[in-house]
Amino acid sequence: MLKVSRLTVREVLRSGSAEVPALARAEVCDPYRQQILDLLPICKGNLVRVQEELLSSGANLLYSALTAFCRRHGIGQAPIVAAGRYHFCPGEEMQHDTSPHEVQLGGKRRKAQTASAVLCYSHMLFFQLYPTFQRFDCKVFLVEALRYFNGVAKRVEIDNTHVVVLRGTGRAMVPVPEMAAFADRFGFRFAAHELGDANRSARVERPFWFIERNFLAGRSFASWQDLNQQARQWCDRVNATYKKHLRAVPRELFAMEQQHLRPLPPWVPEVYRLHERMVDVEGYVTVNTNRYSVTIAQLHSEARAHQGARPFSELAR
Repeated sequence: MLKVSRLTVREVLRSGSAEVPALARAEVCDPYRQQILDLLPICKGNLVRVQEELLSSGANLLYSALTAFCRRHGIGQAPIVAAGRYHFCPGEEMQHDTSPHEVQLGGKRRKAQTASAVLCYSHMLFFQLYPTFQRFDCKVFLVEALRYFNGVAKRVEIDNTHVVVLRGTGRAMVPVPEMAAFADRFGFRFAAHELGDANRSARVERPFWFIERNFLAGRSFASWQDLNQQARQWCDRVNATYKKHLRAVPRELFAMEQQHLRPLPPWVPEVYRLHERMVDVEGYVTVNTNRYSVTIAQLHSEARAHQGARPFSELAR
């Protein structure tokens, strides 16, 4: 049943222990350890040159065996220092960031900006793709993300993006008044990590590679709407999958975290972009090279809103 040799099974049973025995065998590079240590600074840390010098001295060593030996014993490599761990309480923080990708859209390769949001406690993921990502797109995405999570975390961590930041970085970051008002409407605040501390936003940085290698790999889309609809369905599937590093399913952790999220406002207004235009003599306004007609009823309502501050004829002009 285990597809293991009977001799191995017999040996394990006779040992009477569940401990895995350590392999006691000499390594091929052990006799040349001191020579490797002496050559490494001379060759400026280049293991290719170290191998060439060892071969010239009569040592028959493969390059793969040399590099494996150096990795196991930490020779010529600085020890990896953990950047640290960040622990978040349920509903404490949501991280948001963007990353450029290429997508197959309508039979053509198109550049896109992937906007992603992750709840830090449950690791619930939501992302969408846009042709551009400006302040208007940022608000559209955040509204979609908050609706997907059906709640609001206390803090939204960003990567010092100019879309949100007016001035300053890190703790001294001051958001644009428009974005600060947007955050107040939903009851959260924007925060930015310190420059050079990208690990602070690792919850949202890590999934970008997964999105590129899994969701976008081998997929083509008919339109932006089709792309984002498939992205939402993919998020539903991934959030319901067991994660080894969490030892849990994000959707199950989210069931507990959702109780700590601030509820959405009773009415969530649609995101809009305000354009101020003057009506020309023909009753048209121009927006992005397009002309739109303005009816007399709209002009009359505008005149009534001003309560006679300006005559209708002046408003029309």
